[in-house]
Amino acid sequence: MAWAVACSGWLAHQHGQVLNWADAALATLGALAAHLGTNALNEYADFRSGLDAQTQRTPFSGGSGVLPARPALASVALGMGVAALALSAATGVYFLWRHAAALPVLLPLGLAGLVLAAAYTPWITRHPWLCLIAPGLGFGPLMALGTAAVLLGGLTAQTAATMGLASLLPFGLANALLLLNQFPDVEADRRAGRRTLPIVLGKEQAWPVLAAQYLLAYGALLATVAARDVPPAALLGLLTLPLAAKTMHHAACHANDTAALLPAMRWNVFLSLATPVLAAAGVAWGA
Repeated sequence: MAWAVACSGWLAHQHGQVLNWADAALATLGALAAHLGTNALNEYADFRSGLDAQTQRTPFSGGSGVLPARPALASVALGMGVAALALSAATGVYFLWRHAAALPVLLPLGLAGLVLAAAYTPWITRHPWLCLIAPGLGFGPLMALGTAAVLLGGLTAQTAATMGLASLLPFGLANALLLLNQFPDVEADRRAGRRTLPIVLGKEQAWPVLAAQYLLAYGALLATVAARDVPPAALLGLLTLPLAAKTMHHAACHANDTAALLPAMRWNVFLSLATPVLAAAGVAWGA
């Protein structure tokens, strides 16, 4: 979200607009609520399906373990998920009212985001390639284009193209995060009827897809700077590139060994968080 706000702020600055920080904060709240709601519904669905009881839990995969330990909280998780998505939808409705001219852009983006959040566990996880890109769609194009439409009062063809290219950074990183986290869950996911890429391709063949997501993310950052859509200081995001290479190598060597894979999973989480923040800090610095 920091990357989307930073890019939107840079575009606003380039067009002589002043960034509305209250709107930026509210858009961030809506995005966080959507993320929380998706995670809570996923926890509830995995508990109800019995998947949690079969999963080899790690610090980065297999769920939080809260519901298996305290089953009485299942209804709380369901209520939390529904309430969080309702809050996210409410922020969207507010922005539709506030920026009526942006309705043709905001409405389909908001609806797509809600469908993605609600359908991820029961349906999307049964379709391997859609399961791969679903996280990136939410954290990438949907979030970036929606944020820009809100903060800029709408999208032109040029600003949509800029944000679309910039959104491929979080798109690739989010896909990589969820993909690697699926490696330890292959057997449990298979029994639950899921069809993730590590199941369909095998772990040894899935790691190149992880590499492709990293290449897409860092390539998008380079392309966004090369197109002069953001200042060169955004290349601060490339500071994590050596760690990404190390993560890919580690995943390739230890795809079938969960214990040995844990460092790569830890680095993967760090990459997904630090890279957009560093790039966003570079945009703010360059401004």
